[in-house]
Amino acid sequence: MLLLSAAVEAREPAVRTVLLSEHPEDFTPSVYVKGAVATVLRFEAPVDASKTRMLAWEGRFEPLLVGGRKVVVEPIRDLAEDEGVPLLVTLTNGREIPLLLKAPGQGRRAELDQQVNVFEDRQRYEAMYSTLMDSLKQQRVLGEEIARLRQEERSSDHALAALVVNGDITQTPFTNRRRWALKEEGANIVVEVLTSTTVPKVAVLFSVTNHDAKNPWSLKEARLSTVSSGESRPFALRMKQDEIAPGATGRIAVVADDSVFQSPQGLEQLALELFRADGLSQAYLVLEWRLFKE
Repeated sequence: MLLLSAAVEAREPAVRTVLLSEHPEDFTPSVYVKGAVATVLRFEAPVDASKTRMLAWEGRFEPLLVGGRKVVVEPIRDLAEDEGVPLLVTLTNGREIPLLLKAPGQGRRAELDQQVNVFEDRQRYEAMYSTLMDSLKQQRVLGEEIARLRQEERSSDHALAALVVNGDITQTPFTNRRRWALKEEGANIVVEVLTSTTVPKVAVLFSVTNHDAKNPWSLKEARLSTVSSGESRPFALRMKQDEIAPGATGRIAVVADDSVFQSPQGLEQLALELFRADGLSQAYLVLEWRLFKE
């Protein structure tokens, strides 16, 4: 069962280190890029602009920006999942470094690279420092994830969301109040709003049927925020499986305390939105406090 964080938090810049000496000669490191977003490649020596080039980039990328030890790449549009654009970076010392520009979310990582530090000499101070920062960040992220999971184990909202997503609604205080059917790109989604007369909680159940013939459906992010200001609200989320196979149906459950509707200005309308792995919005639902009190 997949556990996802409820709150939307500020994210650190996506900086990554590539040590060329760790890779065999026939291995080309990948750099993950996204349409209309610049990615900076930083090297340990100045770059020779006249000998640095992409292959078959016209119409897909902005012209390369090369200066000092940096190369900036920016796709005009998102690359397809099976696309890879070769980039050959030549340093002023004659060293040639081949890289492959790919779309994020394929295999290794779900996010794009905002900056990639590329080093050949792993004993160089900058390389060791950059690698240490990567390791410390990964350790911190892992520690935060473990702490979050432990907190969720003790959360009544997450326990209720687990029961709802497993179809055990009779074991919860909720009853089905409203139901909508949505036809979205690549998926049909049934939305069920659940209410309770005994506990101050709200719940929404999404049943997602994947109609893509080849690709699995997965959730990138869920957001609950006020319609008036976009201020995020806390909630619990459970998804039964990481991915929904082509033709299959999966469920996503959201549970929150009904205090999420309250603000100093009065009762708020809330927007609940689901985004699939490629960032496309797949469901948008406006919730009102009165709906749960009728």
